[in-house]
Amino acid sequence: MWQNLKVVELASVLAGPLVGSFFAELGASVIKVENKLLGGDVTRSWKLSSEDPNSKVSAYYAAANFGKESIFLDFTNAADYQTVLDLVQSADIVIQNFKPGDDLKLKLEAKRLLKLNPKLIVGCINGFGKESTRQAFDVVLQAETGFMYMNGTPDSGPVKMPVALIDILAAHHLKEAILIALIERGQNGKGQILHISLYDVAIASLANQANNWLMNQHIPQAMGTQHPNIAPYGDLYKTKDDKLLVLAIGSDKHFKLLCETLEIALPIQKEFETNVARVNNREKLNQQISAKISRYSSEKISEVFFEKKLPFGIIKDLKEVFESPNAQKMILKSSINGAKCTTIKTLIR
Repeated sequence: MWQNLKVVELASVLAGPLVGSFFAELGASVIKVENKLLGGDVTRSWKLSSEDPNSKVSAYYAAANFGKESIFLDFTNAADYQTVLDLVQSADIVIQNFKPGDDLKLKLEAKRLLKLNPKLIVGCINGFGKESTRQAFDVVLQAETGFMYMNGTPDSGPVKMPVALIDILAAHHLKEAILIALIERGQNGKGQILHISLYDVAIASLANQANNWLMNQHIPQAMGTQHPNIAPYGDLYKTKDDKLLVLAIGSDKHFKLLCETLEIALPIQKEFETNVARVNNREKLNQQISAKISRYSSEKISEVFFEKKLPFGIIKDLKEVFESPNAQKMILKSSINGAKCTTIKTLIR
């Protein structure tokens, strides 16, 4: 099924290309059309100082462009423009994320493409909604939708997430919408236009933090890794060998087990008896937990918590992460423009 699917990607940077990568991993034929006048997708030039400056591929570009055929066209050239239209006529899916107004200027707006190919599914990603002309980048969306306000610590000030998470979430939303549209097309034979806004995706992803405001008028504050509703959850503790450990104790049952394991007589104290009490007395609670965990090495405390089935994690850098066999299973090897690339799966099943 997927091998017969043809996807034309008129998208750049991260959100749109991640959708294309997903379908490439499924086995679909994905043709990425890059702007020849601009040297292709801008992320080709987003390189670390340690990367080869002469390579046509950056690690960032490789992260979102697995398994595609790339062609470079000048949309303002008549012959190249016709090539794009020919691709669209035989395509099942088109992915686009033009800057506001560029789709009209280039005569590649979704309605025109659907008219050309009535069975086409056109997935459009924009920043602040299809009626807005405002340009959007992930960090801007993180700022405008509350994520940066909540992220960080009281001392750090607002902090952006270390990946373009709004783009990544938007890619997931568009993948879901396209898959639904494919099912509907199988029933009625018709294509359709899908619009995904980074802003809407970000708002939809606020989850419980949104409800803390909507239902209780509580404005979430920057708390580092701590959780506003649960304790100890997201709280960090240093082990004997200076590793950081995070706990995710979300129930009274787990809390009592934690106390028994660490030989802390806390549950009998009213100030720690319930989750609400633990949230209100978090600092005092953490002083006692920290004193106990600091006596263990990270290896030993991991063994103990594994055995007791207590939810915890050791804070790891990416070198440590990819030493894990489980992380290794997520790696894909490919070649892009002659460069050997190592990327991460977007398709998990």
